[in-house]
Amino acid sequence: MDLRHLSEGSGGLRENGGVKGDYQELVDEISALLGAPATLENRDFELIAFGAHDGGADGDSGFDATVLDPVRTRSILTRRSTAEVRAWFEGFGITRATGPVRIPPTPEAGVYRGRICLPVRHRGFTLGYVWLLDDDPGPSEQQLTAALEVATRIGALLADEAQAGADLTREFRAVLTAERGWQRDMAVAALRTALGARGEGLHAVVCVAPSRSADPDDAPAARAVPGAAAVCAVPWGATAQSLAALVRLRTADSLAPAHTAAARLLDAAPGATAGIAGARHGLDDLGAAWWEAAGAARAALAERRFGPVAQWSDVGPFRLLTALPPEAAHDPVGTQLLSPAHRELARTAEVFLDCAGQAGRTAAELGIHRQTLYYRLSRVEQLTGLDLDDGEDRLLLHMVLKSSRL
Repeated sequence: MDLRHLSEGSGGLRENGGVKGDYQELVDEISALLGAPATLENRDFELIAFGAHDGGADGDSGFDATVLDPVRTRSILTRRSTAEVRAWFEGFGITRATGPVRIPPTPEAGVYRGRICLPVRHRGFTLGYVWLLDDDPGPSEQQLTAALEVATRIGALLADEAQAGADLTREFRAVLTAERGWQRDMAVAALRTALGARGEGLHAVVCVAPSRSADPDDAPAARAVPGAAAVCAVPWGATAQSLAALVRLRTADSLAPAHTAAARLLDAAPGATAGIAGARHGLDDLGAAWWEAAGAARAALAERRFGPVAQWSDVGPFRLLTALPPEAAHDPVGTQLLSPAHRELARTAEVFLDCAGQAGRTAAELGIHRQTLYYRLSRVEQLTGLDLDDGEDRLLLHMVLKSSRL
């Protein structure tokens, strides 16, 4: 029984003429490798292609009706799955998996047969899923390895298609790296032309740093990042790269889509942090938005309490500190205090300043007696030449201590 000719449309069932031949051939290749019908969906659980559901030699003889449990039937006929179904399957970790994921049968969820999910990935990002029914004994490891190789080819095809259809990498990068003035104005105009009406909507800029790759051309397609209108790599320091994403927002009051995009980018960048700029209409202020996003990411790298995803509005004094040039962190007053030999004194001074100079709070935070605290603070004054009873001296030391981690 072959259902590839069926899909749901207005007025009933129609021919499924929207399946691209390359995808169908690759799905059929996986079906042949594993001896089981395979289904290909993109990362949003929208159906792309599916293999034949064959029974006996006469087409229907011996056909197992449980192959078409409610979830599988709906995905084939409507070419998509519901949000509830998507969330249920994603609960098994398929969005981050790099190998096969087995999902047990759960009749109460409409899943009468177990599934095997093969993630379709490209450059560390999940672009879709190949689904198979899990029989006993099921496919061997060798078969699954071969099927994953085909899934990798599907991932490359999906990535190429996304790049060809909506690649704004060059235009977006030009805006973020251009000098202020006419160069940036021209870059913004080019991006606005490429985006069309979408460019005048509400956006947030996301920065993920450092990227796992130092290759400036190694950025995921925008299609691989939920809600992204454009994604590119931007230099980070002398040798590294960061990732930038222009994310569409529904309202100025919620940065949830930007958080979702940041989480997806972080999946492929272990150890990185993400920063999110404030919401903006249109593209004219993209330069400032990138400055905010990069600053928030730097703050999250310096202060793990902000991360792994930090909003610009939440990083407090780091909104100013991240704007300082790197050499500003090397103010002479901190030279001795910030040496490895005085690490405990530096921590004591920072906690004291974080606690607004309140000795009781500071001693409790550090778990030391007040007399010990006073002794340490006197040593800090000796090493820095500052007077911790003076407000401006306190401000200078606080800035030096915070910026030293940027």
